This record gives sequence, C-alpha cells and structure tokens, in this order.
Amino acid sequence: MGDIFERILMLKDTPFFSEVNTDDLHVVAQEIQEEAYLSGDRVFDIYDPSDRVYIIRSGKVGISIEEDPGSKEFITILGERECFGEMGVLDDEPRSATIHVIEDAVLLVLEKTKLRGLIATYPELSLGIMRSLTARLRESNRRQT
Repeated sequence: MGDIFERILMLKDTPFFSEVNTDDLHVVAQEIQEEAYLSGDRVFDIYDPSDRVYIIRSGKVGISIEEDPGSKEFITILGERECFGEMGVLDDEPRSATIHVIEDAVLLVLEKTKLRGLIATYPELSLGIMRSLTARLRESNRRQT
C-alpha cells in the first residue's frame, strides 16, 4: 500500500483515527509501515511493552486476555480496517492481551515514538484521536443501556 491517498482512506475508516482531519492523517500515513504475518503467528503477547498501534489492512486476528499467551480463547476477532494496540501507546501500560493471527494478515504499524512526535508537532492530531476514542466510548455506553 504505497499510495498515501489509500493509506489516508484506510486511516479515516479505522476507529482510532476516524475523527482526525485529513491534513493530520496525511502526516500519519507517511509514518506508517507495513508488516505481514502468517496464520498462527502472534503479533505480541500479554504484558509485552506497548510500543506500536496496528491497523488491519487484510486478514484477521484474535484477541486473548488469558494469562497464557499460547491460549486461543478469543474474546473477539478483528478484521480489515480495525485497530489494536492503541491503549498502550497512549497510557504506557503493558499489553493487556495477546494477538493471534488467525488468517494471514497485512498490518499497518505506527510506532509509539513516531505517533507521539506527530502529536507534539500537530496538536490537532491528539484532539482528533480523543474525539475518536470518545465516540467509541459513547457507542459502547449506548449498547449497554
């Protein structure tokens, strides 16, 4: 996915970046790397350091919160244009789950240091992320009532 325009569209469709303006997404899109994973791989394990946020370009991953990182009891399965790892890049806590690749996947990856550098340079980026996270929280609250 070398085209910046395609990356911007994908970012805009993800929950973490949905409320970020296009100009800020352009600078984010330039910092993203792609990584490929095979079915059966683990992207990271529970309690690992949180150093990156991931967006699924293709494939599927399962999320397990079991203490044993080898456990494949998934609390949810994520697919294209969904993201994971966003909590840890914001709060510096270790990973709260293990991510298992259940269908060959291509992931867009943004390192924490790059994200934080972008936020320092483009403060509106953080406001867009906060709006996105707030929208997700409100939706979650609506579903529980």
